[in-house]
Amino acid sequence: MDALDLTALTAVEIAERVRDGRSSAVEVAEAHLARVGEREPVIGAFQTCDPRRVLAEAGAVDTRADRFALPLAGVPVAIKDNIDVAGYPTRHGSAATSTTPARRDDELVKRLRAAGAVVVGKTRMSELAIWGFTQSALGCTLNPLDETRDPGGSSGGSAAAVAAGMATIALGTDSGGSIRIPAAYCGLVGLKPGTGVVPLPGGVGERWHGLTAAGPLARTARDAALMLSVLWGAPVTLTAEGPGRIALSLRSPGPSGQLHADHRAAVVGAAARLRAGPGGCTVTFDDPPYPHRLGAQWASRWHAGVAADAAALELDLAEVEPRTASVVRRGRQVLRFTPPRPATVTAWRESVLAWLDDAGYDLLLSPAVAGPAPAAGTLSDHGYLRTALQSARRVPYTQAWNLAGLPAVVAPVLIGGRAVGVQLVGRPGSEAALLAAAARLERQPVPTAGAATPRAYV
Repeated sequence: MDALDLTALTAVEIAERVRDGRSSAVEVAEAHLARVGEREPVIGAFQTCDPRRVLAEAGAVDTRADRFALPLAGVPVAIKDNIDVAGYPTRHGSAATSTTPARRDDELVKRLRAAGAVVVGKTRMSELAIWGFTQSALGCTLNPLDETRDPGGSSGGSAAAVAAGMATIALGTDSGGSIRIPAAYCGLVGLKPGTGVVPLPGGVGERWHGLTAAGPLARTARDAALMLSVLWGAPVTLTAEGPGRIALSLRSPGPSGQLHADHRAAVVGAAARLRAGPGGCTVTFDDPPYPHRLGAQWASRWHAGVAADAAALELDLAEVEPRTASVVRRGRQVLRFTPPRPATVTAWRESVLAWLDDAGYDLLLSPAVAGPAPAAGTLSDHGYLRTALQSARRVPYTQAWNLAGLPAVVAPVLIGGRAVGVQLVGRPGSEAALLAAAARLERQPVPTAGAATPRAYV
């Protein structure tokens, strides 16, 4: 009989085994560290991983008197590099930052550890979490599904760690798609909660002028729901009941981006999946009322937020990537002359919520990204303008929902056996409904691009 592969289990399964004594947290940690030893030299998901610390944490879980009640008992979790973990440096993806270890855990890490999770390490990201890919002076991360490609970003290291079986779940941040983009490229479920649902790293009230949220990356929607329950401090229950009515939109919120045929087929096929079977819903082709300047409104907050981060970190712009320095300088100009106005966010949020309400839509279904992940390293030597334009073309579908502060999830469907992510967006408080819909879709086969003919479902 083959030995059980603990790295292939879900977070729900691992926690159940550790709680009932079928596996110890140390055994789970050892299996994942062995996987780190096998895959990390190639993938490069981790900025820092200390096996001795991991095993010590796992041993502490095994001796806890409340082990039998821990929701994440022994579950290995990876933490994005911009979130403090005691004993590990917080580099923010930059060689220009301090290597001094953090003195204490961020509140989100405290919640995960209190629930029994074991921190495997800190994961790589683009410098200052700016871009939708994961390569910087600190290293380049590869996509475990195809090692010739990038895993997306900025939470690319977190996604790669989970996709490669080196962690079971991961914590990321999302200011314009930084959880959802790597989820789409790495075949995972990635959730950006709505504004205020999960505390922000560092205990701040808002970051990047309201764009940023923290949330889970996982292999299943159930695991993402379990992790969200811990981060949120409230139970998240996935019901079998499907959403009543879904709007399907293939339109890009901005002028950039041409949708790849497989990604079009994934969205149309996902709609058919949600429509079919018990609890099936009605799906209607309809586009949100995207404002003409939506991209510019998001970009002004993005630039200004990066500039504020650079100031807080006291970065010398001569020591960061040239394109990072360009973002910071532009952000300083935004803050000086045209600071972001809350009214623009309020108008967009109210407009899209009115659109949902007036038509009676429960969720919006759209592409997650415009096409396959870019080749690894292709953006390493690009300047600001070229990087920004290519990013706008490849990942135009996620930023609108950071600006509106609405929850959004990415789930993988299968096109010809390959994972392709689709995105679902909901009203405030709809995280459980989004994850329930994601659970109906995850890794389900849909027709190939040639067989997928766009049509309206009624």
